[in-house]
Amino acid sequence: MGAVTTQDPQHPASDEVELEPVELIRRSGTVQRAGRLALAAGHGSYRVKSHMERVGKALGLDDVKAHVALTEITTTSVRDQIFRTEVSEVRTVGINADRLAELENYIGDLPEREDVEHIDAELDRIAAKPPLYPPWANALSAGVACAAFAFLNNGGPLECSTVLLAATAGQYVRRRLIHRGINQFGVTMLAAALACLVYLGVIALVGAAIGQPERHVAGYVSAVLFLVPGFPLVTGALDLARLDFSAGISRLTYALMVLCSAALALWAVSAVVGLEPVPTTAAAIEPLLRWTLLTLASFFGVLGFALMFNSPWHMALGAALVGMVANVLRLALVNTWGVAPQAAAAGAALLVGLLARWIASPLRVPRLTISVPAVVIMVPGVLAYRAVFEFNAGNSVQALGFTVDAGLVVIALAIGLAVSRMLTDREWTFEQVRGL
Repeated sequence: MGAVTTQDPQHPASDEVELEPVELIRRSGTVQRAGRLALAAGHGSYRVKSHMERVGKALGLDDVKAHVALTEITTTSVRDQIFRTEVSEVRTVGINADRLAELENYIGDLPEREDVEHIDAELDRIAAKPPLYPPWANALSAGVACAAFAFLNNGGPLECSTVLLAATAGQYVRRRLIHRGINQFGVTMLAAALACLVYLGVIALVGAAIGQPERHVAGYVSAVLFLVPGFPLVTGALDLARLDFSAGISRLTYALMVLCSAALALWAVSAVVGLEPVPTTAAAIEPLLRWTLLTLASFFGVLGFALMFNSPWHMALGAALVGMVANVLRLALVNTWGVAPQAAAAGAALLVGLLARWIASPLRVPRLTISVPAVVIMVPGVLAYRAVFEFNAGNSVQALGFTVDAGLVVIALAIGLAVSRMLTDREWTFEQVRGL
């Protein structure tokens, strides 16, 4: 952390207080802290910068410039031709939707001028607020979301109930280890391996007891989909859409490493037990009942992810309703009207963004906390796993095909959300060009 000042060379500063005014140091530190809280809670670079600029304006600073990456913030605060530059690091990459909403509401309602003591006290309150749900409830939310994923991936009752147990166990261990400060990629591989082993062990025992033929793949992959880094994927893509390449590339790289860590654990366990990713077919169900179940699975899948991200109930229910409508539309486009999966994903993500804009304001929540859980349910986890499996089996052509298919869907989701922001947010539609 350091400071730089500009001054008249014919009138040098007489002491350090003149060189670094105490009030500028305090206000700059408060601005930096607001940015760290937003970044650690999962906000994208564009929103972190917006929060810091708003706090700086309320504190009477002339300008605030920030460079935000995945884990670092460099900020320059300017007042009366004196500027202070600070650098800080946020080592924890996580999601806290409740904190995002608290910051959004408080900073958005700041008056034109506010005392630094009042802002510091409010930031203290927000930072000290504990998680809304205990560890077991957070883990159960992940289990519910993954069980819904299993049904959407053509899983049956046995697979869905087993995924519920496996994903709950995996998320519980993951949360405990992350809070102990253990490396995130190592934790991801361990949680994925545990979820896989629990799934395979339980389904084998139950299947043998009831004499039901084993159907592994849909549930096997779905058991680890709580590890999909939805927030970094979405915020990284949105940062790129805003031409913030340093933040966008770093976030997408992090998301890719998390996905690869989970996929490698999936492959390792499947290689040991001799499991191959053979696609499963949907059970024969009367159409009306099938679409009813798909609608319910979409709702509870998004609801589970939203609660796992520490969303308050009103926020989680809003995300679940938006995700349910968009995902059912996507499934209908693909399965009924034969639309290409990536085109259907782009249309569904566009709808998510528009509905999130409409519902976020009355709920007083950030749009991101509505849109991300709603699109995570559409991420092609099965395709990504099959790509890694084929790569490790030496089938490069098939692996590249699955990689391209999965990548196109993810890109389409990002494009849909970005276009929705451009259609509803003037700051996204028009670039603000300042004096050069």
